[in-house]
Amino acid sequence: MTFAVLLQYLLPHRALSRMVYWATRWTWRPWKDFLIGQIVRRYKVDMTEAAQPDPFAYQHFNAFFTRKLKPNARHEDADPTALISPADGRISQAGRIVDGRIFQAKGQEYTAAELLGDEAAARPYRDGDFVTIYLSPRDYHRVHMPLGGTLRETVHVPGRIFSVAPFAVEAIPRLFARNERLVCHFDSPQGPFVVVMVGAVLVSSVATVWDGLVIPPYASHIRRKSFAGQNITLARFAEMARFNMGSTVIVLLPRGMIALDELQSQQTVKLGQRLGRRPLPTD
Repeated sequence: MTFAVLLQYLLPHRALSRMVYWATRWTWRPWKDFLIGQIVRRYKVDMTEAAQPDPFAYQHFNAFFTRKLKPNARHEDADPTALISPADGRISQAGRIVDGRIFQAKGQEYTAAELLGDEAAARPYRDGDFVTIYLSPRDYHRVHMPLGGTLRETVHVPGRIFSVAPFAVEAIPRLFARNERLVCHFDSPQGPFVVVMVGAVLVSSVATVWDGLVIPPYASHIRRKSFAGQNITLARFAEMARFNMGSTVIVLLPRGMIALDELQSQQTVKLGQRLGRRPLPTD
């Protein structure tokens, strides 16, 4: 075990994340400009895509990190049957869910039931498909709908807040099923699907367009919230949530709903890019 991985087990995750939550909202100009400048330079952030291209014009670091893009900075795939990428980032893994088990990295896997915090809710995805996308600090940090759907329920699952950087994903067993996360269940004309917002160390804050800030507060037990009958319907490509700082988003699909393209681990993807499509009757 490397020192970096050992630290993941030893660090006071929630205490650090609370500190970072407030530090990234401090409006003192020297502080917020220092943080923003570090990220822009270190990760070569392309500010020409941002609705506000001046990185130092943002009120605080989190406003910069969750910045809007210009209206035409991203484009939705023209194929109406396409599954689109819900975010900018890199494909961590993608493919078939095998007997309810999801591939995390070489030698690592977890179950859909663990991820969703519910055995019954995981049954439609037992032999379905998944896409896991990692958002780095340089990426656009808003998450959009991979398909059009109506929100049925959210489930806030408590857990640790390990890093989701590649070194941690490769080394920490069942990482995505252990981290604090928000599970969003949607229904569509083609069937149900799930979008999971996975928190990470220092970056575990999640907000949705329908509920505002959801994490923090951190959960001590599973929290379910039903949206049945509220008709919260979002079109494909519409914004659904954001990470206040970055993390990982996981999409689960029932078997046969979408034929995934040949997606490679560490492949760069952009919001709106096609990841697969609904099979045609002659496929």
